[in-house]
Amino acid sequence: MTDQLRLMAVHAHPDDESSKGAATMAKYVSEGVDVLVVTCTGGERGSILNPKLQGDKYIEEHIHEVRKKEMDEAREILGVKQEWLGFVDSGLPEGDPLPPLPEGCFALEDVDKAAGELVKQIRSFRPQVITTYDENGGYPHPDHIMTHKISMVAFEGAADAEKYPEAEFGPAYQPRKLYYNQGFNRPRTEALHNAMLDRGLESPYGDWLKRWDEFQRAERTLTTHVPCADFYEIRDKALIAHATQIDPDGGWFKVPMEIQKEVWPTEEYELAKSLVDTSLPEDDLFAGIRDNA
Repeated sequence: MTDQLRLMAVHAHPDDESSKGAATMAKYVSEGVDVLVVTCTGGERGSILNPKLQGDKYIEEHIHEVRKKEMDEAREILGVKQEWLGFVDSGLPEGDPLPPLPEGCFALEDVDKAAGELVKQIRSFRPQVITTYDENGGYPHPDHIMTHKISMVAFEGAADAEKYPEAEFGPAYQPRKLYYNQGFNRPRTEALHNAMLDRGLESPYGDWLKRWDEFQRAERTLTTHVPCADFYEIRDKALIAHATQIDPDGGWFKVPMEIQKEVWPTEEYELAKSLVDTSLPEDDLFAGIRDNA
């Protein structure tokens, strides 16, 4: 049955797939589910966040090739397939007022036209389930918000042969469910924060929780908790493969693995669209689909 199940994860940049839902993907791969990561941009304008690699001239001058190689390594670790949509990273504008986005970047693309590139991937791969970001992008990066926009259009548009003609985009196909990644949710953050303090350890989440209050982020509805603690090590290994973005000695890895598995053994999602009957809360992205696969 599982050889008929297909999951597509739509992400903005290389490394997003390893920081959002990676353990879930590795779990499904282990069960024989076909998993495809679609990466919208090459991450060309991403800053080098690993202090050990900052100032490396080769990396600075060849960032696109370096990040592609990192993505190849992460893909192999997770056991997933991966496709690039080919759009150009928009960067994260900073300042007051914010500067304009660079010409030709992903966030300035026509939404329907950009969604057509994702429609091609959906019609080719034919996933029953798609994961993406919510309307805020998970956090307000212009590429994450654009990823949300094109995912919503493509979810419907893949079945619309008039809007996206089959001759150009392939045979029409309708995915069954669409989820928003919500792994960075407040209940998880508070649970891990308190677990660290209870054990007399320094928590990496104190500032996170302060910023949560400052930005007054609305709480999301967590409909789906996928048990995947057995795959946390694979998730971390894939994340470390994105060496320009991730410091292996940084805050991502401050909570000991045994505490993570004990306190919060799931990854969370918000069911945004469903064309099948399912009961909430769920513990499976394929709930309502698996029995009919």
